[in-house]
Amino acid sequence: MHAMLIANPTATSTTLRARELLTRAFAGDLKVETAETRHRGHATELAALAAARGYDFVIALGGDGTVNEAVNGLMAGGGTGADDRPALAVLPGGNANVLARALGLPNDPLRSIAAILGALRAGRTRTIGLGHVATGVEDRYFTFTTGLGLDAEVVRAVEELRGGGKASNAMYVRGGLRQFFSATDRRHPALEVRDDRGRVARGLFLAFVSNASPWTYLGPRPIVPSPRAGFGTGLDLFGLRSLDVLPVLGALAQMTVPATGGPRGRHVVELHDVPELTIKTTRPMALQVDGDYLGLRDHLVFHSVPKAIRVVI
Repeated sequence: MHAMLIANPTATSTTLRARELLTRAFAGDLKVETAETRHRGHATELAALAAARGYDFVIALGGDGTVNEAVNGLMAGGGTGADDRPALAVLPGGNANVLARALGLPNDPLRSIAAILGALRAGRTRTIGLGHVATGVEDRYFTFTTGLGLDAEVVRAVEELRGGGKASNAMYVRGGLRQFFSATDRRHPALEVRDDRGRVARGLFLAFVSNASPWTYLGPRPIVPSPRAGFGTGLDLFGLRSLDVLPVLGALAQMTVPATGGPRGRHVVELHDVPELTIKTTRPMALQVDGDYLGLRDHLVFHSVPKAIRVVI
């Protein structure tokens, strides 16, 4: 069996030693070609190349951004279904590692080796669905979430704070507080959501569209705005009609306590298991996809893509 190991050298936990250990660990089971990403979008190019060459596996060693790029490369690299594409193995090497943890993997690349090796030897994969968003500028698949509004603004702020370096949970908290209190427009809602059944929600300040749960992690704690979201269902939406302090604190508190069943209240808008939805805005707003800031957008079309890729698990 032939695999391409795509490694992001700047991810939080990815070191030369880790990559060497991973290559040795897989050597007895796979013929592994190692490729190091050099620029944004490079993991997409490498995964597409692996798919076009008929590799059996793509192993993504990095954070959620690297994994997202690899997934987009697999989807672009040919084939009409999950079985026609290389299976994806995820080895977490970033800050949050949401997809890896949502799949039940340890939050560390070295501790994940044993789980992935065992699955490879047993030929064990799981087919999962993806989300897809068309932005008018580019199309993008996502594995767990997209966000329009405040959370994407925080991602942008953290990218500015890190200056090409490594992010941390503390950096996200600082960036979030600064953005919320001094930069975000908390007076003029700009989002309108319409699903495939014609249901419309207007007057939203932010929206998360989820393909899985949780939405993200803050250290060991999952943040869960859409607890019913899953890889085997359609898309879920969480939105807020107020960015006043008390409604936001109430929603955050409910997101961090899974037993609550997710945020509820008159300011909360939620949709579950939706195959398609459209979001329009009255002004361009920040967009993030799987934690990767994509810029300002004002018209987005989301689709659920069932049974899109196989993951080694």
